[in-house]
Amino acid sequence: MTDDFATDGALAQHISGFKPREPQRQMAAAVSQAISDKQALVVEAGTGTGKTYAYLAPALRADCKVIISTGSKALQDQLFARDLPTVSKALKYKGKIALLKGRSNYLCLERLEQQSLAGGELTGHTLVDLVHLRRWASVTEEGDVSNCTDVAEDSFVWPLVTSTNDNCLGSDCPLYKECFVVKARRRAMDADVVVVNHHLFMADMVVKESGFGELIPQADVMIFDEAHQIPDIASQYFGQQLSSRQLLDLAKDITIAYRTEVRDSAQLQKSADRLTQSTQDFRLALGEPGFRGNLRDVLQQPMIQRALLLLDDALELCYDVVKLSLGRSALLDAAFERATLYRNRLKRLKEVTLPGYSYWYECNSRHFVLALTPLSVADKFSEMMADKPGTWIFTSATLSVNDQLEHFTRRIGLDKAKTLLLPSPFDYARQALLCVPRFLPSPNQPGGARQLARMLRPLIEANKGRCFFLCTSHQMVRDLAEEFRASLTLPVLVQGETSKGQLLAQFVEAGNALLVATSSFWEGVDVRGEALSCVIIDKLPFTAPDDPLLKARIEDCKLRGGDPFNEVQLPEAVITLKQGVGRLIRDTDDRGVLVICDNRLVMRPYGAVFLNSLPPTPRTRDLTQAIDFLKRSE
Repeated sequence: MTDDFATDGALAQHISGFKPREPQRQMAAAVSQAISDKQALVVEAGTGTGKTYAYLAPALRADCKVIISTGSKALQDQLFARDLPTVSKALKYKGKIALLKGRSNYLCLERLEQQSLAGGELTGHTLVDLVHLRRWASVTEEGDVSNCTDVAEDSFVWPLVTSTNDNCLGSDCPLYKECFVVKARRRAMDADVVVVNHHLFMADMVVKESGFGELIPQADVMIFDEAHQIPDIASQYFGQQLSSRQLLDLAKDITIAYRTEVRDSAQLQKSADRLTQSTQDFRLALGEPGFRGNLRDVLQQPMIQRALLLLDDALELCYDVVKLSLGRSALLDAAFERATLYRNRLKRLKEVTLPGYSYWYECNSRHFVLALTPLSVADKFSEMMADKPGTWIFTSATLSVNDQLEHFTRRIGLDKAKTLLLPSPFDYARQALLCVPRFLPSPNQPGGARQLARMLRPLIEANKGRCFFLCTSHQMVRDLAEEFRASLTLPVLVQGETSKGQLLAQFVEAGNALLVATSSFWEGVDVRGEALSCVIIDKLPFTAPDDPLLKARIEDCKLRGGDPFNEVQLPEAVITLKQGVGRLIRDTDDRGVLVICDNRLVMRPYGAVFLNSLPPTPRTRDLTQAIDFLKRSE
């Protein structure tokens, strides 16, 4: 099999610019062996290994049903549209390949129809977008919303014309035969290789547990790329959540059913209005936005208890009123099932005394989420693997801490998996420099953003922009953006001011921009060449100590006699830092400087764990040396 990766192998012969890489060959051989032995395999393959080809070639050669799950929709699209066709062509693969996303990624024709009938509530842009969508619906074959270029990805119309697991009418839908989700599933069932994402894979596992029809077909080989995300995503799906969006959608659907199908029951409108009002009131009762808090604590407050009781009453009223019209409208029948489901979830979320779970809530300016999350998914995940015998392969550039994979394997119950650590083939000693500047403000110091901006401005100007400033909080993004916009003549792009895709396009096109961003730019962003030659990180990315999920995991670790800092907090911060650092060197010709603005990296004993986990890069504490390195790179 590894002959495919030789100098004269199938890949080199058919893919221009393909160069054999020893770590890639080693990974491909390990994947091939794992498939033939039906063995679980965990591979950390450093940036530049070419891990995508290393698992694709043996998977296609295996001649069996393969599921490939990715960490993001962007990677999913790239795999399906670029990498899979390239490798398939080189290997003369004859099997069928399909792409399957979660249902909210497909236009729902029935909901589009409902919105058009009840269009009186829509105004301005949303109404214009609806007109565009009706036109697009008549020509699209897949119904994949990412292919609709006339409507912005953050348009208010999307939640109205896509379905969720909760509000889909299933086989009762009048447009079931034309349904884009059903068609996508059929293609997946018929295909030999199916590309999904982690959220869909986990949702499917949970749906199967409750006995519904499967979304994802059975397969012989399951491959997880960007596997470092799996533990956190799995914990979401093995828990329970109830959000204001779900409740407001339910109220909206009851209203639509009343206006279009069951006009003789005015109580429907009243119950929907009451649910909308009590949901909004509960959001206000939760207080300041942008905060994740402990649900156990907040449910002790009399004002919150009262607001929750009114919300529960409003849900019960919807349940009672909709029940009277069962059988008259498929939309109302589905709404009844959702009202039942949400009442049960709310009841479960109020039982805050169950051990082994973290109870938390989150709210932004308009919405809230109430959730309970299991503290460990190891048992559940290993059970799930036992129920689906076959080969399970987990790979990412960031799985190890201090050259050990134990943190990852322990979190998802992979005690018996084979493991492989492959370093990046990049020459970091020549290509990069790590700078931890002297005289840094201490983390969270008042005026820290102003000091950092002043200190780093000469470096950013010397590099003519071409810089990512990755922050650990939204507040820091705002403060730094304000400072830099006041003091720099270069373009300053800020996360949140437009979509991620547009920001990246603007960054590359400008050629001299500074991008100030937080979490979503720490990973899954690939800017090669001179467009990005400096990455600055504001501080070590430890999760905020008041995060309720972290607090609960710390308590659980203490109860088991463990060391919470070394077993929970440190490993997760190391993996996040590795992701951010990985944005800098993306190719053999890239050169650049990495600046980490946190003295703890060199002053605290645990700083060594971070440094040992990063690529082997020369280090300095002198910003002028960093500037010289960048000038030499030009």
